[in-house]
Amino acid sequence: MADARQSPSFATRTRKYRLRIICGPTGAGKSAVALELGETYKVAIVSADSRQIYRDFDIGTAKPSRDERARVTHYGIDVAKAEERYSAARWASDAGEWIACANKAGEEALIVGGTGLYIKALVDPLFSAPEVDPLQRAELERELATMSLTELRRWCERLDHARAHLGRTQLVRAIETALLSGSRISDLHAKHKAAATVEARESEAAYLIVDPGPSLASRIEARVDRMLGAGWADEVRELERTIPPDAPAWKASGYSVMREHVESRLDLSSARQRIIIETRQYAKRQRTWLRHQLPPAAVTVVNPEDSQARAVVREWWERAE
Repeated sequence: MADARQSPSFATRTRKYRLRIICGPTGAGKSAVALELGETYKVAIVSADSRQIYRDFDIGTAKPSRDERARVTHYGIDVAKAEERYSAARWASDAGEWIACANKAGEEALIVGGTGLYIKALVDPLFSAPEVDPLQRAELERELATMSLTELRRWCERLDHARAHLGRTQLVRAIETALLSGSRISDLHAKHKAAATVEARESEAAYLIVDPGPSLASRIEARVDRMLGAGWADEVRELERTIPPDAPAWKASGYSVMREHVESRLDLSSARQRIIIETRQYAKRQRTWLRHQLPPAAVTVVNPEDSQARAVVREWWERAE
């Protein structure tokens, strides 16, 4: 990967930014970069990870350890109960309060995470989604939960073609919105986007994308092995005692597979392989989102394995002031 300091967008950046955001695919090393910044400067980390929001789901979401949280202030972790629905709009609202708390404590907020919708909601507030009947939505969700990803894509192709390439959660939301409200999410997004100028959006944040390139695949495999070695299966067994099977927190990557293993429906080797494949696919979708959704003029890319990575990160931080 090319040295980010040679990028025209990095070299010519002169304006100040309201937010600093570290993002990138899962397993890329975002947390390590953020922790080093946190210990070098007066920084508080605001997690933009939709999985780490939920309490008790720790190992499979790669939450920062107690020691790491003691070294650097963290917000956005263990915020919601497993049974709660936690939307991107709610996260953006909460994140605004966390940023204010950090600033009041004399710390600079650093947004860190790979949940693109959370980041987008903070920088470019979401449109107001149409209200739908909660009972109808719950009934439709139960029906859609029985469908394969291929079937969901087929439905979305008919109802909201522009969103048919997205992941399962987004597909379900697009289908629900189209069927229950008569409006397409892609149309709502387009109208909302047209209401804001490009200049306004680009001036909101400075982005640092952490991406190790081809080695991400092996990093993901090693991380899954660390999770398994740390007792992920035992964590899931304990969670199944108290957490309802349809709780939103179970949708975190890898947990459905681990439940199959814990319930003796899948051997450990097969579970491991499926989680690795699913995580790599998720990382691929994250890369696609980052490539198409972030304003190029505000982006710096760094390979954490590059010998110049530390210098690139610090220069990014200081130039974004």
